[in-house]
This record gives sequence, C-alpha cells and structure tokens, in this order.
Amino acid sequence: MNKARLEAFSDGVLAVIITVMVLEMKPPRGASVHALRAVLPVFLTYLLSFIYVGIYWSNHHHLLHATQRVNGATLWANLHLLFWLSVVPFTTAWMDENQFQPWPVAVYGGALLMAGVAYYILTKALIQLHGRGSTLAKSIGDDRKGKISMAIYAAAIPLAFVKPWIAGGCYVIVAVMWLIPDRRIERNVEQ
Repeated sequence: MNKARLEAFSDGVLAVIITVMVLEMKPPRGASVHALRAVLPVFLTYLLSFIYVGIYWSNHHHLLHATQRVNGATLWANLHLLFWLSVVPFTTAWMDENQFQPWPVAVYGGALLMAGVAYYILTKALIQLHGRGSTLAKSIGDDRKGKISMAIYAAAIPLAFVKPWIAGGCYVIVAVMWLIPDRRIERNVEQ
C-alpha cells in the first residue's frame, strides 16, 4: 500500500489541529499593551501545544520518509496517533480556561502521554512491516528519547496534583528535548 495517502491525510489533520488551537485563542479586552498581559498564559500554552504538534508533524514526516509502504495495521496505528493529537486543542483550552488547575494540567499530560504511546505503537508497526534489519529499525534503535519522554509525562501527571507548574515544567522539558534535532533517520536514509 502506498504511503503518500497516509502522509497527506496526516498532514491535513495536523493542519486542522493547529487551526482549531489558534481559533480557541481570544483577543484581550482593551487596546493597550497592558491588555496583552492577561492573555500571556493562554498564548504560552498555545505556543507549547503548537510546538508539540509541530514536533509530531516533523517526526512523523521523517518516520514516513524512512518507510517504503504501509499496511492496515500502520493505518490504524496512525489514526490512533492522530486521535490523541486531536485532543490537544481541547486540553489546551481546558487548562487555559481554568487557570492551570490540577485536573486540566493532568489531563493535558495524559493526552501528551497517550500521543507518545501512540507514536511508539506506530513506529513498532512500521518496523514490524519493514523488518528488524530495515533502515527504519536501525534509525529508531531502542528509542531512548521516546521512552524517557513517556516516563516524564507519566511522572508529571500525578505531579499536577501537587504543583501544576511542576507538571507544566515537565511538559516543557520534553518539548525542549525534542526540539533538539534527532538526525538518526536523516543520516540512515541518506546513506
């Protein structure tokens, strides 16, 4: 099965997710620069969520670049990933509207954790399809960064009930980890 349709569909869904997030942002009341202060937390949360969706888009692109084909299992694994990413605008808005209370912050982390799990499942489905000796399998390796990310999310969720800002800090740490480019797939595909 050709991977082009999967990639095009995924790109479209991710574009809609970003659009929904930006439409959730409301302009401040008032025309002064000081009015922006009231929406700064909303903007920063939007920025974090935008970065997360961008990270998944970029890594998804590289993942599919290293594949030759997809099958039914990978289509469903990809839909699983897109589902959890589609929850990000809702959880982002819920955190914003409730001033970063514990439950919304924890649920945001749950959505990030499940997106991480779904991405892991997608990579495993693609590796199974292409084989352990494939360029993709060699590129992914043991996926240490993915596993560390999921562990941080899992730790951050209960921390949201202790201090929500600690959980938020954990989410930022994972985003920063992934902003540092991971060139494994690019290196292996170019060879």
